[in-house]
Amino acid sequence: MAYKVMDVARYVINYCNKKKYEISNLKLQKLLYFIQADYLSDREGFPCFDEEIQAWNFGPVVPEVYHEFKAYGSGQIPSVESYNYVDFENMEFGRRKYDETVLRAEDRQRIAQLVDGLSEYSTTTLVNITHNQLPWIKAYTGEHNSIIEKKDIREYFL
Repeated sequence: MAYKVMDVARYVINYCNKKKYEISNLKLQKLLYFIQADYLSDREGFPCFDEEIQAWNFGPVVPEVYHEFKAYGSGQIPSVESYNYVDFENMEFGRRKYDETVLRAEDRQRIAQLVDGLSEYSTTTLVNITHNQLPWIKAYTGEHNSIIEKKDIREYFL
């Protein structure tokens, strides 16, 4: 079962802050792309999250995550203790405390290891890496709605 991308993003943000790693919106987008690539390229090929990744000017982006954190610009995103939610089905809204246990322990560990490995790279380096990879090249049209297909990510990283 795939997670909601916002739950994965919040975990990555909190983990980066705990480890004193840089975590801007742009870097978060690249980390989410590489996390998704890792999940798609393992034996089962299941995604970490179902939301689509798009090919934007500065590389892969999950629009929902980008818009949630764009107010921070290129600055550090602070830890997420709670967040606003809207449940249209039950007509509810409010604030919720973030609980990292929405991700299974083994997935938190896997994501943490990926983030640890990628933390040494600057945001610019990660952008350049993604710009040289076939999934982004194939999908990029200059528009913000070009989807990087999961099958293309899987095939590239196998």
